[in-house]
Amino acid sequence: MRVLIICSINSGKIAPFIVDQVDALITEGLVCEYFTIQGKGISGYLKNRGLLIRKIREFQPDIIHAHYGLSGLLANTQRKVPVVTTYHGSDINMQSVYILSRINMFLSAFNIFVSQKNIDKSEQKSNFALIPCGVDTSLFYPMDKSEVRKGFGYDANEQLILFAGAFNNKVKNGTLAQEAVSKLTDVKLIELKGYTRNEVAQLMNAVDACLMTSHTEGSPQFIKEAMACNCPIVSVPVGDVTEVIEGVEGCYISSYDATELSETIKTALAFNKKTHGRERIIELGWNSKLIAKKLVDLYNFIQNKNKN
Repeated sequence: MRVLIICSINSGKIAPFIVDQVDALITEGLVCEYFTIQGKGISGYLKNRGLLIRKIREFQPDIIHAHYGLSGLLANTQRKVPVVTTYHGSDINMQSVYILSRINMFLSAFNIFVSQKNIDKSEQKSNFALIPCGVDTSLFYPMDKSEVRKGFGYDANEQLILFAGAFNNKVKNGTLAQEAVSKLTDVKLIELKGYTRNEVAQLMNAVDACLMTSHTEGSPQFIKEAMACNCPIVSVPVGDVTEVIEGVEGCYISSYDATELSETIKTALAFNKKTHGRERIIELGWNSKLIAKKLVDLYNFIQNKNKN
């Protein structure tokens, strides 16, 4: 089966969780290629239509899998190849984009949501499934903290917090994270920016806790990967985080109040050991290989439906 993956490259690279998913699909025997979009807003996306039509003609895909609603809308400007669209959160939670996503839900052969909250908000009644992005548990796994710290040059006794993104990413709400950490003594907040995937996995094992303060998320990969590394977590109640970390000792939810968040971080630092988050990820069936198998089954279902 040939699958064309459509996604944005406006950040300068394809989102790692998309790459991980495609790599897992390739290991299942699928032939996958990317069509990357440059441009913002509906007009910026639609300017890519000519290049997309050419790519479809050259690659001859059986299925198009678009990531995010606007990518799906572009993919659905052609009607020969069935389109599967995955909605990752911002395309549901941002009202201006949500309207376009609703149109795309009607046009797509199938719609995938990464969290139950997004399903509820979408009000989609048919042709949909809950399939979160899987975690590459062969890359994100528990490591020896002292050893990985040496690799980054961190002192064994430093208190380190890994933030869920770049400080200048407004959606990630770095200002709140910095304010909360500033209330603590001798705690360093590390910006997640400019690291390779391997380095991210190592960082999650090097730090004392991972921190998310985002305004909006779908099913944040950062949280799932931190859990796969058994790293303590502090997060605001965004996306599906509350449900994902439920019952995992060493993982905490705080409000958006800086003082409360600071106290919750202090509690996570006092936990001072590995969690059992990896068991939770395995229990949920969110290994990237299992998610890939679900996608292959879905693609086959759509193909068979079109034949009939």
